[in-house]
Amino acid sequence: MVAISFKFLAGRYHANPWGRHVNEADIAWPPDPWRILRALIATWHHKVKHGQHMEKTLHSLIEALSASSPSYVLPPGVHTHTRHYMPQWKPGDTSLVFDAFARVNLDDELVAIWPLEVSLDEAQAALLDELLQNMGYLGRAESWVEVRRVQHAPEANCRPGDESVDSETGELREVTTLFVPLAAADYLRWREEFMRTDYARRKKAEKSKLDRTLGQDLVAALSVDTADLQRAGWSQPPAARRVHYVRPTDCLKPKRQPKLAPVRSVTTTRFLLIAKPLPRIQDAVRVGEAVRHALMGNARRILGEDHIPRELSGHNLPDDNRHAHAFYLPEDADLDGRIDHILIHAPMALTPATLRVFEKLSIVRGKEGIEWRLVLESLGDAASVGKDSPLARSASRWVSVTPYLHPWHAKKSFSIEDQLRRECRGRGLPDIVEIRRVPSIKVKGKSVRPLHFYRFRNKGGLTQPDTHGSFVELEFAQPIGGPLALGFACHFGLGLFAPAPDA
Repeated sequence: MVAISFKFLAGRYHANPWGRHVNEADIAWPPDPWRILRALIATWHHKVKHGQHMEKTLHSLIEALSASSPSYVLPPGVHTHTRHYMPQWKPGDTSLVFDAFARVNLDDELVAIWPLEVSLDEAQAALLDELLQNMGYLGRAESWVEVRRVQHAPEANCRPGDESVDSETGELREVTTLFVPLAAADYLRWREEFMRTDYARRKKAEKSKLDRTLGQDLVAALSVDTADLQRAGWSQPPAARRVHYVRPTDCLKPKRQPKLAPVRSVTTTRFLLIAKPLPRIQDAVRVGEAVRHALMGNARRILGEDHIPRELSGHNLPDDNRHAHAFYLPEDADLDGRIDHILIHAPMALTPATLRVFEKLSIVRGKEGIEWRLVLESLGDAASVGKDSPLARSASRWVSVTPYLHPWHAKKSFSIEDQLRRECRGRGLPDIVEIRRVPSIKVKGKSVRPLHFYRFRNKGGLTQPDTHGSFVELEFAQPIGGPLALGFACHFGLGLFAPAPDA
């Protein structure tokens, strides 16, 4: 694999697509692979040619990179432009000119990733590193870049393809066309056929223009000046082919920022769940696991496998704070026995990277092809979300919504009540003054017992001391803020409590 990272030092990328007038204010995004290889060749001629590297190494490097089409990791950007009234020959006369560009954050990087089968030997890698170090701009001269080769990159979000709907995630994608260089052998075959047929029929004046554009090899063909290509009447560069790519539909659109009430930190989000039929509250743990699975998949695609926030994964937490990461809590807000909302609560707070992942959460898939749609309704601290969700409100008396499964093996000297008190002390909650077990709870007016709920994790190899579960009512010495979930699989919807109706 070869991966090249581009950081735009001015936060702008200027590049007019082939065949488009500058006043159409379009932008070639991402940079065409054809354009990237031309930039490498130009850097060779202007800054590296007279160094220690041999020209044949350049040829082998370009041939290696032209053998496959790269994918891209596109940073968030905005397609924008400036307008200039340029003076003309006649005094006082001006002409309107558009200057379009992609605006990106100064710290963000665009990464072009060639497939695993593209590998470089030591000489090619050394030359590529020197070319990248000396490359000053990409596209127009205003597009200053800092370029380097990287060993690891997040999962690409722009790759060759023409399907406008992602078959795995259901997300809509935008199809665009990029110029990709021909493979070296393909170019030579095309050139031989062109010289034998089309070229032979041309007039002498036309041949003179074409001669300057038909390089003897791929590197020479990629080195041709754009003005010569246009004078020769080429509808597309002779050493390139058009390839369809799919990219995120909003990759160059301005992002609307929702107005949020000021909060100390964002710990809690609430999603509306849409499905026909809605899942039963008895399947809460299945829904909670499916939501986490979808979010983790989004995090891998957006942030990369090695950059998943710990408040999502629950990994690498301090030993004394094992419940600081996200709880995925299904909610039956209208008490009809069906899950209609998802509450995600992370006491350690949600980072901006995690909120980016949440913004992309729109579809959750369960087993047997079941699909649920999610819409982000609110986010903030638990108190602000509690205005809409009873689970996030404050109370001193709490009642079971889903079965509580004790997390440790029960003994005569370590009863369920003892385990509840120990767990609450470990979370810094006030003392429990009363614990009362109840045999059943009401779901849509009917009495249900713990055995009516699904009470197991799908993840294998887990120790589960309690497979039956219990319903309990808790009263604390003073009111506590929700949401509250305790016991085994509490991060996925089991052991969920709600304020008592009369609290």
